[in-house]
Amino acid sequence: MQKQRFSSRRIFLMLGILLLLFGGLRLYVIQPYLIPSPSMEPTLIPGDRIIVNRLAYRSKVPARGDVVVFAFPKDPKRTFVKRVIALEGETVELKDNQVFVNGVLFKEPYLKAGDYPPYGPETVPKGKALVLGDNRRQSGDSREWGLLPKEDLIGKVWFLYYPFNRWKFF
Repeated sequence: MQKQRFSSRRIFLMLGILLLLFGGLRLYVIQPYLIPSPSMEPTLIPGDRIIVNRLAYRSKVPARGDVVVFAFPKDPKRTFVKRVIALEGETVELKDNQVFVNGVLFKEPYLKAGDYPPYGPETVPKGKALVLGDNRRQSGDSREWGLLPKEDLIGKVWFLYYPFNRWKFF
């Protein structure tokens, strides 16, 4: 009987350690999100569930094309998902439904076709990034509320896990 009691205690201890590890991972390393709007279609559609790597930008800067989650600068309690288009020191311009970074066409095969207004040219200042939704007609993004401060970045979209038929890594 005593041997069984020891085993039960050990199992509870192991479960407790696993819960602490999972909680720590969830709090500091990865975080799940639900996509609520069509602003990132066709890359992410409403109802998609993603995992975000919260450590991705602790030691490096985002790259052009990264899909990121960030605290909305005008209301930090809200989170948004957008694509990084231009980084500090780069000049960006949207014209003829295309994006030009430093005068060079930025190819966007994922982009949802549509007609959207011109923007810029604007040079991105230090500590900021220009982020846009893939569905430019239905996206509230840097064109509307300004450039994203890098300190508002939460992490990089790492994995789309639901629905299962859309499963993919970014």
